[in-house]
Amino acid sequence: MAREKTKEQALLDELLKDYSDPKEILGETGLLKHLQKKLMERALESELTTHLGYEANDKASGNNRRNGKGRKTVQGDSGQFDIGVPRDRDGSFEPQLVKKRQRRLPGFDEQVLALYAGGQSTREIQAHLEELYDIEVSPTLISNVTDAVLEEVKAWRSRPLQAVYPIAYFDALYVKSRQDGTVKNKAVYLALGINLDGEKELLGLWMAETEGAKFWLSVFNELKNRGLEDCFVACVDGLKGLPEAIETVFPQTQVQLCIVHKVRGSLKYVPWKERKAVAADLRAIYGAATLVEAEQALEDFSARWDEKYPAISPAWRAEWQRLTVFFDYPPEVRRVIYTTNAIESLNYSMRKVLKNRGAFPNDESIFKLLYLGLNRVAKKWTMPIRDWKAALNQFVIMFGDRMPV
Repeated sequence: MAREKTKEQALLDELLKDYSDPKEILGETGLLKHLQKKLMERALESELTTHLGYEANDKASGNNRRNGKGRKTVQGDSGQFDIGVPRDRDGSFEPQLVKKRQRRLPGFDEQVLALYAGGQSTREIQAHLEELYDIEVSPTLISNVTDAVLEEVKAWRSRPLQAVYPIAYFDALYVKSRQDGTVKNKAVYLALGINLDGEKELLGLWMAETEGAKFWLSVFNELKNRGLEDCFVACVDGLKGLPEAIETVFPQTQVQLCIVHKVRGSLKYVPWKERKAVAADLRAIYGAATLVEAEQALEDFSARWDEKYPAISPAWRAEWQRLTVFFDYPPEVRRVIYTTNAIESLNYSMRKVLKNRGAFPNDESIFKLLYLGLNRVAKKWTMPIRDWKAALNQFVIMFGDRMPV
């Protein structure tokens, strides 16, 4: 037995019965565009009715009354079209669907921003909109749409932070910027925190000519000024002076050097044919169950490989204290802090956004793109990190006096 059609299905059938060509529905003069125009004009009329307090064909209930229509060309995701905007006699009507001086419909800016955040250039977005929707949009309009987020970026970069982030990751990536007619590499500093709910939160973005401990010190001071009082463990790569910069501002914070970075640095001394064996013996060090076992594994590594590769084990010993912080913690915490993979993954996502870009014209354009790209990535951070409840309980036991009340 055939199912009875709903009112919506019957209405669609009635609307589409005289259309066989998709272009007649979706094209420049098609049904969809016509319906959008009519629906908007009807909604604007309803807004004016609410404002005046009487229907179009009723007698006016006050001194103010309808006063014809003005014409406006608006830009939507299905192209440009003209609409009639109703007016009132005393000019007090403020439409909300399409506000005064608004030339782009809701959703258009969001679509442009989404394409921009995905790494498409202004010219690519222009071509995309023209190809899919037959919309001609100038590069200037696209730039204006994306520039509108700059105030949002400024507010976000100076927003207050929580007092405690149990874990934080610090790293930098490089972008090309055109300065005084010369293309230069600039370092973009990123700080990623794990808050008390186990959720990732990007704490900020900064930029400097190069990555260095001196600039990192200014970053940590800014984080403190924005409300960050404590961090239990900071995970960083092997940049010289970075641990000392953290400990200067947050003296109680333990600094864990990234094991993955250390292994990569060690393997650069090793020819390809022996890398697998050397990597396995290094894994025995950081994969040990206890610090004592790790120390013995380092001794074993030294006995086996020092003669061939004399630089590796001394480099591990020189940074041993900061390489082995994670042994103070149970497995639930160890897997989170022994590597900077969390922020490395974030950097990888940002490099994908940046890969099709040449040199940026200024620092603002860099912040704009990275902010939009980071927001896009952050939408996927919907769950706490793995085993966070167990890790948090360990932090409570170990740092109960430093946990916020």
